[in-house]
Amino acid sequence: MFEWLAANIGTIIVALIVIAVIAFVVFRMVKDKKEGKSSCGANCAHCACRGDCHNHR
Repeated sequence: MFEWLAANIGTIIVALIVIAVIAFVVFRMVKDKKEGKSSCGANCAHCACRGDCHNHR
């Protein structure tokens, strides 16, 4: 067990760092969504999704 751990410690550390970064990004996205923040730049004329996110009635 310890031999395998010692042989793969670099991979394990990198995997833990990647998992931590992904968890942080997901946490921030959820937090921003709850606070009503958006990644929308409000420049609908140049947006590929214009007319979909802001319903102008």
